[in-house]
Amino acid sequence: MEFIMLILSFLTAVILTPLVKKLAHKVGAVDKPNERKVHTRIMPRIGGLSVYLSFTLWLVVFQPDSLILWTVVAGGTLIMIVGFLDDLWELPAWAKLIGQIIASLIVVSGGIQIEFINLPFGSSIEFGMWSVPLTIIWIVAITNAINLIDGLDGLAAGVSAIALLTISGLAISMGDAFVAMVGLLLFGSTLGFLIYNFFPAKIFLGDTGSLFLGFMISILAILGFKNITVFSIVVPIIILGVPLADTFFAIVRRIVQNKPVHAPDKLHLHHCLIGLGFSHRTTVLIIYAISSIFALSAVIFSTATMWTSIILLVALSILLELLVEVTGLIGKRYRPLLNIFKAPER
Repeated sequence: MEFIMLILSFLTAVILTPLVKKLAHKVGAVDKPNERKVHTRIMPRIGGLSVYLSFTLWLVVFQPDSLILWTVVAGGTLIMIVGFLDDLWELPAWAKLIGQIIASLIVVSGGIQIEFINLPFGSSIEFGMWSVPLTIIWIVAITNAINLIDGLDGLAAGVSAIALLTISGLAISMGDAFVAMVGLLLFGSTLGFLIYNFFPAKIFLGDTGSLFLGFMISILAILGFKNITVFSIVVPIIILGVPLADTFFAIVRRIVQNKPVHAPDKLHLHHCLIGLGFSHRTTVLIIYAISSIFALSAVIFSTATMWTSIILLVALSILLELLVEVTGLIGKRYRPLLNIFKAPER
C-alpha cells in the first residue's frame, strides 16, 4: 500500500506541475531576478501548489483513520494560501508570521502539541501550560527554516524530500501508520515536483511550496517522535540539521554584524558554497549529501545506546562547526577550530 501511495502522489505531481506553471504565468506569480537572487530570468513561482494539490487529493482519498486528519488539512491549506498570496503580492513579513501563527493554532487546537519529551532512564519532561507556545515556536521555526533555504534550483524541495523519506521510514519501523502515510504522500508529491525544479529549474516552489513543506514537516516531526526513548526531540532536529543550522547561523551572523535579524543577505550556506567556486548543481548536491548524512545519523540515533548517541552528537557537532568555518557561514574570520590545526607561521 505504501508503494502505491508513493507512486500515485508522484505521478499526480508530475501531471499537475506543468499546469501550475501555466497558471503562474497567467496570474503573474513570477520571480524576477535581482541582486540577491541567483537566477537570471523570470521564473514561475507557485510550483508548491502542485505539491499541495497532489498531497491533499490522495490524503483525502485514502482517508487515514485519524481524528487529526482534517486538522492537518486545514492548517496546511491556510499556510499554502499565505504562501500563494505572498508569491502573488509579496506580503510583509508580519502578515506571513500572523498567518503561520494562526495555522499553528489550528493544529494545536486539534491536539497536535509537544506535551513532553522523553529522556534517558525512563524519565521525561512535561511542558504543561508551556506546551502550546512551545509547539507554535517549533512549527514557525521549521516552516521558516525550509523557506530560507529555498535559494537554489531544487534545494528546498530536495532537502525536504530527504527529511520526509527519513521521517516516513522511521514511522514505518515504529508502526505509526498515520505519519507514514502522510509522509510518503508528501514525499511522492515533492519528488514529482522536483523533476521540474532541479537545476536548471522550469518552476520554483515559491512560498506556496516552501512554507507548506516546512509546516507539514514540523507537524510530522511532532507526531512521529514522541515515543522515541532517548532524547525524543533530538531526532527531528538532527533530520532537519541543515535548514535549522543555516537559519541559526544566519541569526548569529546578523547579530554579530549588528544587522536586524530579519535583514536579507547572500551569506546562506548555498551562497557560501557558490562563493567557494562550486557550481549551482554541485552546491545543491553537496547540501543533499550533508542532509543525507544528518538523516542517516538520525536513524542511527533513534535506536542507539546512550554512549553511542553522545558520540554521534559530538561527531555531528564537530562536522557542523567545520562546515561553518570552511564556508564562512558566520564570517570569513571565524575559524577557531581550523586555527588549532593551522601550521604556525615562521
